[in-house]
Amino acid sequence: MLAEARLRPGARVLDLAAGAGDQTHDIALAVGPTGDVLATDISPKILDFARARIEAAGLNNVRFAVADAEQPVDADEPPFDAVTCRLGLMLCPHPAAAMAAAFKALRPGGRFVALVFGDPANNPCITTMMQVARKHRGLTEKVSPYVGGGLFSLAAPGRFASLLTAAGFVDVAVEPIAAPFDLPDAAAYVDFVRSSGSPIMEVLAPLDAEGREAAWREMEEGLRQSEGEEGWRGTNELLLGVGVREG
Repeated sequence: MLAEARLRPGARVLDLAAGAGDQTHDIALAVGPTGDVLATDISPKILDFARARIEAAGLNNVRFAVADAEQPVDADEPPFDAVTCRLGLMLCPHPAAAMAAAFKALRPGGRFVALVFGDPANNPCITTMMQVARKHRGLTEKVSPYVGGGLFSLAAPGRFASLLTAAGFVDVAVEPIAAPFDLPDAAAYVDFVRSSGSPIMEVLAPLDAEGREAAWREMEEGLRQSEGEEGWRGTNELLLGVGVREG
């Protein structure tokens, strides 16, 4: 993702839906001490977590703001060289609005780069976890995997590219990327999902503590089939979308 953003020392970058800040850390390193990174997220809690991680790393070129990715950034902000979004865009109820806001935030020639989940069939781990979560909530009705605001809302063939084009971007490209998780065991993957602000957390939220833990245990048991002698590997496919603001 960062390679497609074509970051350089001194660049200004807007990191939308920054979450826990893994990619924010890498962006800050890429633009160096003369660069400027604005990390935004709609959740103050997870943004505080990201801030603590960035500060612990000794990086002082990152600013943080609680903000909705679908809304334009502060009018006082100068244009950005790049806008990034890692695994957050598909969770926006109105992703077209988020892409339009990203377009507006860029300087002419600036690049928007986003990672979203690919086809559900190529992401069996997260789909299995969501199925278990819905079962424990008693949500038995069938819903389209491409429902708006869901994990796979931008995975339908052609949808991501068409929204980028409609937002005004040129040189649009969307490509699938294999991004398997290699971890010690299934428990480590479950811990990752629990710490990442996943929509699975929202599905389980109405349950009491005992009910939530029962769901997590069943998820872990189902994922253990991917464990081997060298650890756990979870199949994962993402879509990398890129667009340029012409100018």
